[in-house]
Amino acid sequence: MTSISLGNYVSSLLVTIVMDITTKDNRPGWIPENLNVGHMDRFYFLLAALTAADFAVYLVCAKRYRYIRLEGNCDDTNADEEEVGRVL
Repeated sequence: MTSISLGNYVSSLLVTIVMDITTKDNRPGWIPENLNVGHMDRFYFLLAALTAADFAVYLVCAKRYRYIRLEGNCDDTNADEEEVGRVL
């Protein structure tokens, strides 16, 4: 629920910033009240660019990720299961 609410705040902030920047000089902006005179396509291209940048950051983080092996290894857990089987 927290991530959804934070996403809504970020979305509202993004729309507010886009409206402030694009409505200068008495222009209707990208998201006007009458959507027929606006440029929603530019807003969606902006969203696509932000999503691509987010994906690029994800790829960099995924590429730099290193697996950390815990103290035990997988063979120890199988040995424990075999010992339990022998006891029964």
